[in-house]
Amino acid sequence: MELLIKGARVVDFSSDFIGDVYINNGIIEEIGIDLIKHCNIIEGEGLVLLPSFIDLHAHFREPGFTHKEDLLSGSRAAVKGGYTAVNLMANTKPICSDMETVNLVQKRIKEIGLIDVHQVVSVTRNMKGSDISHLEELDETVKYISEDGKGVRDNEVMLLAMKRAASLGIGIMSHAEFEELNKYDTRLSENLMTSRDIFLAEFTGCHLHMSHVSTMEAMENIIRAKQRGINVTCEVTPHHIGLVDSDYRVNPPIRNSADVSFLINAIKEGWVDAIGTDHAPHSAEDKQNGAPGLSGIETAFGVCYTKLVIEMGISINRLSEIMSKGPSALLGLNKGQIKIGFEGDLVLVDLDKKHIIRTEEFASKGKNTPFEGMELFGEVKTTIKGGKVVYMREEKL
Repeated sequence: MELLIKGARVVDFSSDFIGDVYINNGIIEEIGIDLIKHCNIIEGEGLVLLPSFIDLHAHFREPGFTHKEDLLSGSRAAVKGGYTAVNLMANTKPICSDMETVNLVQKRIKEIGLIDVHQVVSVTRNMKGSDISHLEELDETVKYISEDGKGVRDNEVMLLAMKRAASLGIGIMSHAEFEELNKYDTRLSENLMTSRDIFLAEFTGCHLHMSHVSTMEAMENIIRAKQRGINVTCEVTPHHIGLVDSDYRVNPPIRNSADVSFLINAIKEGWVDAIGTDHAPHSAEDKQNGAPGLSGIETAFGVCYTKLVIEMGISINRLSEIMSKGPSALLGLNKGQIKIGFEGDLVLVDLDKKHIIRTEEFASKGKNTPFEGMELFGEVKTTIKGGKVVYMREEKL
């Protein structure tokens, strides 16, 4: 399969030029100007060609909660948002605590054929908080373990899990929350577990990835850990940089302007490794009953481009780094850059096009978002996976 994208502004973490990109058998084979190939051609004039986005943190709800989302609807939402690979959390039903569930998800994703998926396994068996014996059964396809949805409360359990993860060469993603402290202060809840997990990562040598960092104190701790050479990485979400003092229910909560400013500055200075959407679709009934989370994979690029590039002056190259190169590297993928030899996973966007977020247009089953009606820059036009068009926006007349 061959594809030539012509005349686009080609941008990744280190490049920005007008040119052509040729994909052959799924791999970027040639980059240049006025390339001539006898194959399918996409005219990219006036558009920006970026590496497709990689989501380190998403919930597609299958198995068990398919009324909220399933692997097909989640995949369709992903490509509509410009994503071709996602890292799925383990809090499904059954909870993903074994290779059988991992393999079930992978089989289904291959049948769908739109995106690549890595399936996270729970830190403790069935997220009960104590038994980690199932970690002995994991194979090399598992990249991360996480209890996302809640924190691992027991210090010894987290210590032993980190030691086991380090021995397996896999990472542990921390949802930093001491739930029992939330009634006193959600900031304390996040900050205290962030500090604990960093100390345990230093002790064990485990790769620690801090999910959805939301407070300045938590980010300060991560920055200090990085400066000390501890193997810690982190992500921030679009909603934690795009919203201020909102009471829209997410976990961790939307923080104040000082927190948001600190997170954005950390992105500017290179401390943040990735954007993770924490795409968490819910039914209308579940959301009305207080379920935390939002459907965010389709709005992530527009929110991040508008907030970080248009409003805050961060370069488009840096945005590509944290939406593509960084998460791709953390997942061990050959994606995230527009360079010869990398997979032909790309996205064409119109940076100048304003669009209004309308949930009735979502491909996701989850229509839960605080961005409804918001006008954003940066519209995804075409998503390409391995040289194959997997999404193309239909323009309304």
